[in-house]
This record gives sequence, C-alpha cells and structure tokens, in this order.
Amino acid sequence: MKETPLSNCEREFVLLALREKKRLDGRQTYDYRKVKIAFGTEYGCCVVELGKTRVLAQVSCELVSPKPGRPSEGVLFFNLELSPMASPGFEPGRQSEMAIEMNRLLERCLRSSRCVDTESLCVISGEKVWHVRTDIHALNHDGNIMDAAVIAANAALAHFRRPDVTVQGEEVTLYSVKDRDPVPLTIHHMPLTTTFSFFHEGSRLLVDPTRLEERVMEGRLLVAMNKHRELCALQASGGIRLLQDQVLRCSQVSSVKVLELTEIIQRALQNDVQARKEGRCCGFAESLPVQRVTVACAHEATVNNEEALRRANEVVKFAEEPADVEQPVCHRGPHTAQVGDGLVNSWLVVDDEPKSEEEALDGGDLEGVKVENEEVEELSDDSVIILETHNRVPRVVQLSDGSEEDEVMILSGKDLMNVSNKGCTKKANNSDDVMEVMVTKTKKPRKRNK
Repeated sequence: MKETPLSNCEREFVLLALREKKRLDGRQTYDYRKVKIAFGTEYGCCVVELGKTRVLAQVSCELVSPKPGRPSEGVLFFNLELSPMASPGFEPGRQSEMAIEMNRLLERCLRSSRCVDTESLCVISGEKVWHVRTDIHALNHDGNIMDAAVIAANAALAHFRRPDVTVQGEEVTLYSVKDRDPVPLTIHHMPLTTTFSFFHEGSRLLVDPTRLEERVMEGRLLVAMNKHRELCALQASGGIRLLQDQVLRCSQVSSVKVLELTEIIQRALQNDVQARKEGRCCGFAESLPVQRVTVACAHEATVNNEEALRRANEVVKFAEEPADVEQPVCHRGPHTAQVGDGLVNSWLVVDDEPKSEEEALDGGDLEGVKVENEEVEELSDDSVIILETHNRVPRVVQLSDGSEEDEVMILSGKDLMNVSNKGCTKKANNSDDVMEVMVTKTKKPRKRNK
C-alpha cells in the first residue's frame, strides 16, 4: 500500500512555519523529543519511544562455528524490519530502499565501530563462538526512526545477559539461568546517531525531524558519535550540497545530544538493576501509565457546613408555624370519600338566569320540570311512563293490546313523588338514586260478541 501523498497546502504550511523559525510541535531547532526507555522481564528486550515513534529491540544468542577469517571472534548481526504496522507505506514481505539503507547504517554504526568486544564472545577458538543477533522492529513511525533504532539497539545490548559456559578439554558445558548467573556483554562505548534535516537549500536545519518534516525536507545528514566525541559514522542523503562549516556545526550539536542520550540509557539501566535487586515488578506492563476507573478506597474530605447550618436556622426561625387543623372526612356517595372541603371548580360556569322548560328539556336538565298527576291519570292502562335523568326527555310509550311483555319504567326520586301507579314495586335508598320500577300488565280478556 502506497503512502498518501502530501498536499501542496500542507507542504507550503510546513515550509512557511520553518521560514518563520517555528515547528508544528512547538520545539526549538535543536530540541529532541521526549525519550522513554522500558525493559522487558527477560534480558535483552527493550522498547524505546521517541515522541510517537516506537521501536522494539530483542537480543538473542547461540553457539555457532566462527568465520574462517576470524576464528577467535564472535558474530554480531543486526536486522531492522519495517512492517506495515508501523506505517502503511511499508510493504510486507520485502525490504524497501529505506530498510536496506538503515540496515547498512546499523552495521557501520554498531559493528564496524567495535562497540562490543567480539573476542570475549569466543568459547573455543576455531570451533565455538557466540552469535549475538539483534532484531529491531518498528512499531510506529512518526519520524526519525533511525535514531530510535540505534538507541534501542544500544540499550538492548547493554541489558542483555548470555548464559555462562565452562570448557573442560573439548567438552563445553552450558549453564542455565537457574544454575548460574548470566554474563553481560563487554561493551566499550555506545555509538549514537543524531539526524539533521535541511530546508530552503540548506539555510535551515532541524534536529530530530518528525514524519511530516521528513516528507518536505530537501536533505538529511546523520552523524554517529559516542560520548568520547569520537566520530563513528557519517552519512548524507538527499543530494543537497553542504558546506564544511555546516558539517562541523552539526558534529558539535551531535556531541551534546549524544551525552544526553547516553545519560538517559545509563539511568534506565540502573533503575532496572535496582528494581530487580529489590524484587520489585519490572517489565513493559509496569512501565505503562496506570489509568484506573475505580479505586478500592476513597479519601475522606472535610466539608465545612457551618454557613449552611446558620442559614438553615435563620430560615426556620422566621418561618411560620404550620396550622394544626384537622380536616373532616365527608362521605359523598358509595365507595367515595373526601377529606376537607376542597377547592372551587373554576370550569363550572353558573348561569343565574332561570331556564325555561323548553331549554331545560333540550339540554337534558329535568330540574324545574313538573310532572302533574292529572296528565298521568289520563293515560290509559296500556301506557308506560319512562323518565330518565341522563340527558333524555320523558316520553310516553304506547303498548298495543296484544303485547304480553313486561313493561319497565326508570324514574328518578323526584319524579317518582309525582307519579302514582298501582301494581309498581319501588326500590330506592336515596332521593338522588335512580329507581327501577317494574310494571306488570295483565292482558284483559276481550268480550266476545254473542
């Protein structure tokens, strides 16, 4: 997968900021990003973070036959892998030109400078020597991955311990870590690299460029040096012409940065040794920042509530005492009860004007409608009076002589006082209740004409 090309707006923005002597992350020209070194539980495992750039280094060893040209020297091997996990621009399965260039630079910087005593890796001259392999994996690429890889390789080699061996005649005995303490490598010095990037035809240079700055730079100079100010390697790329004064100035800046990086590595090694002696936990898990959502206990916090109590007492002091009045319980009907008188219903509009009988009948209001006995008495025996108070008008239903069904009258309590009829059964508990009146009519036999 190819890397996404940089737009013209981004390129011009970065170059304009550099022309004004500003960097996007707020650093100065010769400032390094924060370096963090963490060691694993096993010897020879190291993770280096240079800003957001992360590199993992692992050192391993085995007994092999020496090279014919150097029978009494061990073998050092370095391998740098750039996987797509670090950046989408790195292709899996094959090494890119960038990876090949970095591997060659590692060989020149670490092996050719003889930072590790290879003669101490010899067990039997011409037969058995130690083959020390350093594998470096890029975990995240955010610029200047070469400096991070060199720091990780030096720290991993200084942290590594090889198994102890003894030789009796031609017999070689290899001891495990439980039987004997492992032996550290003999390291003479630590060559560290400092990367410089150039902009605007070499008139502007930066230390420790980020990934965005690397994509717009015109050239790069890499200086490898140890703390003794000994030059171990020097490499320029990009096709830009550099003056002698520029190279000397870069070497002077590199000597200062190498001292700072060497102190960081030595301090990290001492902290790891101290933690292992004291029996404390060590490894990558301990180096990660702890972010707990919950805690086992909460700290007590003192709260001053004197002001709140004073205000509460003032409110209680000037407040009116509640009225101690018992509200009577009123029984309004079956299965109902009311405490107190309640409030006035504002939705009820009382009309003071008296209604006529026609308006009362049209609205279903039977109050004020009087049913006289004379009108009822004039009805025939076959008639039934039905009076209802639920929005209905009293009406008279005529029954034919041939009907043998039971007649039913539903009368209210007030209307029943004005109606008298024989053969009725009344059921009423209250004057406001609805009464059911059962009227049973017996059909009279008709007289036949003789």
